[in-house]
Amino acid sequence: MTNTLYTQHLTTLLQRYHSALNQFELDAIIVAAGAPSYYFDDDNSHPFKPYANAQQWLPFDLPANSFIVIKRDKPELIWPVSEDFWHLNPAIPEGEWQQHWQITPTRDDSWCQALPTRQAIIGPVSVAGLSHHEALATWLNFDRAIKTPYEITCIKQASVKAAKGHNAAKQAFLAGASELEIHLAYLQATQQDATHTPYPNIVALNEHAAVLHYEQKQTERPIRPLTLLVDAGATHNGYASDITRTTATLNDDFYALVEDMEELQHTIAQRAVAGTDFIELHQQTLHGIAHLLLRHRICSLSMEEQLEKRVPHHFFPHGLGHLLGLQVHDVAGKQTTALGTTHPAPEEHPFLRMTRTLDEHMVLTIEPGLYFIPTLMDRMKAKVRGHGCDVRKINEFMPYGGIRVEDNIVVGVEGVRNLTEEAFREIQ
Repeated sequence: MTNTLYTQHLTTLLQRYHSALNQFELDAIIVAAGAPSYYFDDDNSHPFKPYANAQQWLPFDLPANSFIVIKRDKPELIWPVSEDFWHLNPAIPEGEWQQHWQITPTRDDSWCQALPTRQAIIGPVSVAGLSHHEALATWLNFDRAIKTPYEITCIKQASVKAAKGHNAAKQAFLAGASELEIHLAYLQATQQDATHTPYPNIVALNEHAAVLHYEQKQTERPIRPLTLLVDAGATHNGYASDITRTTATLNDDFYALVEDMEELQHTIAQRAVAGTDFIELHQQTLHGIAHLLLRHRICSLSMEEQLEKRVPHHFFPHGLGHLLGLQVHDVAGKQTTALGTTHPAPEEHPFLRMTRTLDEHMVLTIEPGLYFIPTLMDRMKAKVRGHGCDVRKINEFMPYGGIRVEDNIVVGVEGVRNLTEEAFREIQ
């Protein structure tokens, strides 16, 4: 990655923060990366992840107890220095990035004495008697939905890492590996520790693919492997990728359903251009699910009848996607103004994480799914009169669990850039 991209990114952030200084009549904004946290009644700490609005400023992983100070001049990085011999003390990374920063190593909070009177802090750590300024954070979060070329490049690099992991996971599955063995193959290929993945890997075999956030890793290999669903990503400079692939072993009706889901996902992803209402895109996906249910003779009702009776909602119970960036479910997906006005998820789609109209340079996931979840199938059979579904066929598909296909895309004016497809092509 060129220093030019980072320099441009830094310029954009400074413009956004200077606008916030004016809006809130401040002379300084402090962004706290955060401090280590601990399990209850234990001296064992959680894996540290810096506050996203702090991580956004630097092209490396920020350590705990670091701070960013933004005033009208050069940004300042407060770097923690300690004599702790129990842990590795992070060294300040070398690189061209340093020329853009004032770097202040410190062993205490004496740096606070140089702060102006009109100041505010965002983040999980209090400074100088100040605590997290929610309205300021909301103002800054709104623009985080629009990614700079530097940020898009970071997400692309994270996607390349993840693509290597997905290929390794698929090969392990086809070789007969257990969930744990597939998970370890993924980590090896991506060169990540489990604590460094952007979220806990979902590695689900057979019926486990019907558990949306399945996080267990069975050590026993299934007698009859049918399906592998892997929902896993990687990070680069704090930015996440979030990719899902579903693999079926048999050339049967379920395999054909997976192929059609991949086609539906590609079609919906191509429609995610600037100006598109994401709620409407989700609705189009439900139409697509209804079409698949009819085409594969899972439901005999017309698409219109299915949607009227909410049949597809039982097979596709989650939202179509979400913003992606420093957080896997990146902030401001429902925020319509910098002041914090929101567009709540509609009652008929309560699990939507994204309700904004799409803007150029947003990065988001497109992840339709079709699952045979026992509780939802039972609910549909009990509560949807005349559901039209072939119960025998549903029971046949139950051991396969379900399907999800997820790509990471960049919204454009006339088309989309599919970072996931690019990543898989790049590693061929």
